[in-house]
Amino acid sequence: MTTEQRTHVPTRALRIVLVDDHAIVRHGLRSILERESDLDVVGEASTAAEAAAVVEQTRPSIVLLDLKLSTAADTEGLDLCARLTQRHPELAVLVLTTFLDDSLVVEAIRHGARGYVVKDVDTTELLRSIRAVARNESAFDSHAAAAMVRSMRVQPERPKFTERELRVLQLLAHGLSNREIGGELYISETTVKFHVRNIMRKMDASSRAEVVYEASKLGVI
Repeated sequence: MTTEQRTHVPTRALRIVLVDDHAIVRHGLRSILERESDLDVVGEASTAAEAAAVVEQTRPSIVLLDLKLSTAADTEGLDLCARLTQRHPELAVLVLTTFLDDSLVVEAIRHGARGYVVKDVDTTELLRSIRAVARNESAFDSHAAAAMVRSMRVQPERPKFTERELRVLQLLAHGLSNREIGGELYISETTVKFHVRNIMRKMDASSRAEVVYEASKLGVI
């Protein structure tokens, strides 16, 4: 296991674990971070399995995480991010990677990361980002922030509905029950339920209220 743990850490310091498959990168980061009196690197890992074990053992406040942890997958770090933040909700994950793709930035946040910076970031910006995520704030360098803005401008793809499904949606929006919708459309309640399930599946929604909300945002109703 590629770890170096420190048992005597100042109580006010931010405890950091470095997760990167390149030892030279970890060593460089350690030398930068340990110059700061409020930062302490308490562990290192080069793989997802090592990272899970080190985090469990050292209980850091922050993980600096590369997305690429092996030659097998470019985004293994995404799954690791999700596992770590689900198991340790208080943990702040800051992605530090060479990859800059609009979808990756968004996916990292969806998988639980609090921030995203690329490895060519300067030291001042990196330190600012680390302290920001420790305060439960979001942190993005200029490149990642621009990617987030671009992703927000992309309109979600509008699901394709049949004429009958659109009519059911409209009646759902008026608050009608399945039985009432069936009466309006002269179809059975079972058939209405079938259409509602299809609509929810197409919209990736978990409730009728969410269906109506999402449909109104998309301009479907």
